Amino acid sequence: MQSTRLLALCLSVAAAMATQLAWAEKTAPASPAAMITPALASEVDPSTPQKLIETAARVMMRDIEANRAVYRKDPMPLYALVDRILLPYFDIDYAARLVLGRHWRAATPEQRKRFIEAFYRSMLTNYSDALVEFTSDRLRILPAAVEPGGQAASVRADVKRRNGEKVPVSYSLRLTPQGWKAWDVVIEGISYVKSFREDFGAEIDQKGLDAVLVRLENQAGAPARKT
Repeated sequence: MQSTRLLALCLSVAAAMATQLAWAEKTAPASPAAMITPALASEVDPSTPQKLIETAARVMMRDIEANRAVYRKDPMPLYALVDRILLPYFDIDYAARLVLGRHWRAATPEQRKRFIEAFYRSMLTNYSDALVEFTSDRLRILPAAVEPGGQAASVRADVKRRNGEKVPVSYSLRLTPQGWKAWDVVIEGISYVKSFREDFGAEIDQKGLDAVLVRLENQAGAPARKT
């Protein structure tokens, strides 16, 4: 579905994706693109929701535009870039709980951890080609305001399709003990959390959580994690 593809693209470009995971850093080959990302990470400004989305998107797109040819040949350095620039600023634990819904409560701690990692990695592997081809002129972040003492915020943006059509996007953020983090993206009125909760809920009801985890892990090509 086109909206789902755009949704994952927006997640990758301007929202951040999770608590720190080391998989991409361990497996990504050394490359000029991968080596410069630690410095780039310091340019992300999480002081307000709007600055977080703006600076994360700007840093990501500047690097992608400079290293597009590298990423087209090998996506692994791109995964490392997303990990280093965006991972600290997306509350994927919170999003995963909402996506799994009632199944989260029944899941074991190990199943929860596997789902968080596999869900994120499967999105990266499925939509990295779209991310590589994305250009900065297609994303415009709109002004956003947060109420004094507010714990939640929404940052709106316009994303251009290739045909020039503008698509309304809204990033949902919440204030955590670690600062502002994004947890949902709403595209044309469709919430990524709600959409995936419906999809995964139906699949888990039919096949069971373990079967869904195996599918996601195979889809992402994730290696066995060290315990």
